[in-house]
Amino acid sequence: MKLLHLDSSVLGQHSASRELSAAVVARWQAAFPALEVSYRDLDATPLPHLSGGSLAGADAAEAAEAGRVMQEFLAADVVVIGAPMYNFGIPSTLKAWIDRIAVAGKTFRYTDTGPQGLAGGKKLILASSRGGFHQDNGADFQESYLRFLFGFLGITDVEIVRAEGLAVSPQHRVDSLAAAHASIRTPANDATLAEAA
Repeated sequence: MKLLHLDSSVLGQHSASRELSAAVVARWQAAFPALEVSYRDLDATPLPHLSGGSLAGADAAEAAEAGRVMQEFLAADVVVIGAPMYNFGIPSTLKAWIDRIAVAGKTFRYTDTGPQGLAGGKKLILASSRGGFHQDNGADFQESYLRFLFGFLGITDVEIVRAEGLAVSPQHRVDSLAAAHASIRTPANDATLAEAA
């Protein structure tokens, strides 16, 4: 079984989403010792933002890296994404990665009956962090976007590990992170993936 782990926070060791994504991956590694893990730090090694040159394949090195990004994603059985909320959305580095995997004919296609996702059969775990509370106020363009986007690609098995209210007070941060850690599921409870292992 293969797991792809992505982080996108700019906060390094102070990042809540990095802490949570690492905890999710550690739980999977404990449950499946033979798990193959690939890791991308989208802040430390960002992908170029999509451009006309990118689409034209003008830069051979960029095109080759885009191919590797796509292959990593397609090969993964489980995708774990550390996704903080920045200005009500996702980091631009995560969007640049998405632009490399959301490709017509590879991960989705249009049909006479509407779009069809081609990347199904994966499990997606989002390690989500937010400074405030955005579930019920219409300001969540982070989790809602990611859930829609990956659903468009055919991935409907989505788990969210969320820490929110992190900037409200130091105690809120401690309590929210503790609750988020407690919400991380034991992978062996996922019968489908356990059978695939």
